[in-house]
This record gives sequence, structure tokens and C-alpha cells, in this order.
Amino acid sequence: MGWDVVDIDLASTPTTELAVTMEGASGGIILTASHNPRQWNALKLLNERGEFLNAAEGEEVLRIAEAEEFDYADVDRLGSYRQDLSYNQKHIDSVLALELVDVEAIKKANFRVAIDAVNSVGGIILPELLERLGVKHVEKLYCEPTGDFRHNPEPLEKNLGDIMNLMKSGKADVAFVVDPDVDRLAMICEDGTMYGEEYTLVTVADYVLKHTPGNTVSNLSSTRALRDVTRKYGMEYNASAVGEVNVVTKMKETNAVIGGEGNGGVIYPASHYGRDALVGIALFLSHLAHEGKKVSELRATYPPYFIAKNKVDLTPGIDVDAILAKVKALYKNEEINDIDGVKIDFADKWVHLRKSNTEPIIRVYSEASTMEAAEEIGRQIMDVINELAK
Repeated sequence: MGWDVVDIDLASTPTTELAVTMEGASGGIILTASHNPRQWNALKLLNERGEFLNAAEGEEVLRIAEAEEFDYADVDRLGSYRQDLSYNQKHIDSVLALELVDVEAIKKANFRVAIDAVNSVGGIILPELLERLGVKHVEKLYCEPTGDFRHNPEPLEKNLGDIMNLMKSGKADVAFVVDPDVDRLAMICEDGTMYGEEYTLVTVADYVLKHTPGNTVSNLSSTRALRDVTRKYGMEYNASAVGEVNVVTKMKETNAVIGGEGNGGVIYPASHYGRDALVGIALFLSHLAHEGKKVSELRATYPPYFIAKNKVDLTPGIDVDAILAKVKALYKNEEINDIDGVKIDFADKWVHLRKSNTEPIIRVYSEASTMEAAEEIGRQIMDVINELAK
């Protein structure tokens, strides 16, 4: 038999993930280049739970494709095709139905919200979400879903000058910025400063833990602030290897109530096991309404950490794994995690080393209470790597 296909039209990645489970489908396919230009469009594959395939499953798909092990249906046994345009509303319905999304509190707060959807599918669903949340004043920037990105679509400070300037003009209380997939969420404070995408998950987790205490998960390269907030509630924080599928696996293992990645990805199992900017926005606005603070004031309540990102270029052919093993041995008296490269946890800072699978480099992530300290510990470890590579 052929496959029955449901076309949900232009839709965000989390919308598609939810559609898989709502339809009882065998899987899902998302056509996207994420935050890359359109020539990089490719397929993101979901399993029957609306979750991304793991590495082994992905390798099996590639093996089948390379071996051309295709089984075509006879013409009289073809599957069906239908279009269903209701999933944006179903997604929003599911967000508003979450117990911790307080629509009445958000309405009473009378927030003025700005959004930058980088001319992707967020421009369709975010205005609808905010309207359903009772937000009456919305400043929309780049919300035409043309796919013509007006700036680099990765939601980083260096790419967000336009909406930061809009915020400095005093037109909104908070700005939300999403990537083309709408699974990453960055915020901008009322004064035009970045909230910090690492703190999207931290803030939402604070709100969730306050009402439903439980464990949390983020990846090894994410801020220590989530661990600090989790311990404030007497709960357990766990780190996973980098990658959404690894975060989800660890969340299930530890029965986490909230998790995600420091790139602005919020995974809330009460909704579904996938990064979802709509869930992040609804929970953040609920938290902000309850706290009664300006966005910048809320940000100031969390531990201040700064992450530096560097890399070490190595000679082609060098044994990168051997170098990482030597670094691990040198710092054996510190707390070490080697599930994904080598992470060295010092008392007041950390360094995470990850090798590239495509080029002879080691990526160096470091975090401390100041950017200067983060850069310094990163440089120290980079010097050690360069010495070991001689």
C-alpha cells in the first residue's frame, strides 16, 4: 500500500511535531533549511512520536536510500493525499490549554509585544498566538512568510539590530524573536538590550519549577544558570550530549519537567517533546505577568553568566580523540563529563571541548561570571591543546 499523506501547508517545526501525534501518523517530514539560506533546504524526519530520529535511525534511512531499497505501491494501491489547514489553530489551542499558561493574567498585564519572525512561518502563527493570549498591542517586524530573510535568521544579537532599535523607541514591553523553524526563542528587554538566549530556558524553567517542582535537563554547552535555578527548588539538574534528540532522551530518563538547549530551545513535556517557541512565549508571558516586573528587572534576578565560543585549528590527520583524552587526564581532579567531548567543571566556571566530525578542529566553549573570565579560561585550555598537539 502507498502512504496516506496529510499536507499541513506552511507550518512551524513544533506544529508539525504535534500534527504527527494528533493524526496518529507513522512519522513526519519537514522541508526546511532552518536558519540557513533556501539553497540548503532539506528534510527533517520525525518518528511516530513527533520526535526527531536518533543517529542510528538516521543512518538506517541513509542506508536504505543509498541501497535504493524502495518498495513502490501498485497503481491501484496508492495512498491518499489531503490538505489540512487547521494545525496552526490546533497548536495554539494546545498551548492555551496548558495548566501553567495563565491567559487571564496576561490579558490583565496589557503587555505591548514586538515580534520579529524573519519572514518565515512564525509570521503566520505568532500574531495569532498573541491575539489568543489577549495581547492587544503587537508590533510586527518581518512577518510576511515569503522566505526572503531580511537579516541573518539566526536569532543572535549581531543579527537583530532592527528590532533592538524598535525596542529602544519605547514601543513595546518585550520583543520575541524566532528562527525560521520557530523552535528557537530569543527575547529583547524593554530598553532594547538582549535578554540572552541562554536565559530563555532558564526563565521558563524558573516559572515551571515554581509551580511543578521536578528535574531539568539541558545540553553540556548550555549555561550553568539552569543548574542553579533547579537547585534553588531542591531538584536535580542533568546534562545531555548536544542535540535535541539527546536532550529529549535524557529528559525521559530523568523524568524532567522542563528542558531544552541554550540556543533558546524550550522543551516542555506537558506539551510535547520538542523545542517550541510558542510554548516558550506563553510560559514567559505568564511568568512576567505574575512577577509584575519589567523584562530587564526579571533578567537581573538570575545568576549572571557569560559564554565565550572559540575553536582550535589542528593539523589534518591529527588524532583529536587522543588530545581530548590527554586534556581529560590533566584535569582529572576536576569534575569531568565525557559523554560528548570533554567538559571540565571548575568551582566557578566550565570549559566544554567538542571535536568536529568534518574538519580538524576542536570547538571550545567556556562560561564564567564575567566575559573576561570566560575568555581567559578558554584561552588557557586552548594553550594546553596547542601544546599537546605539537
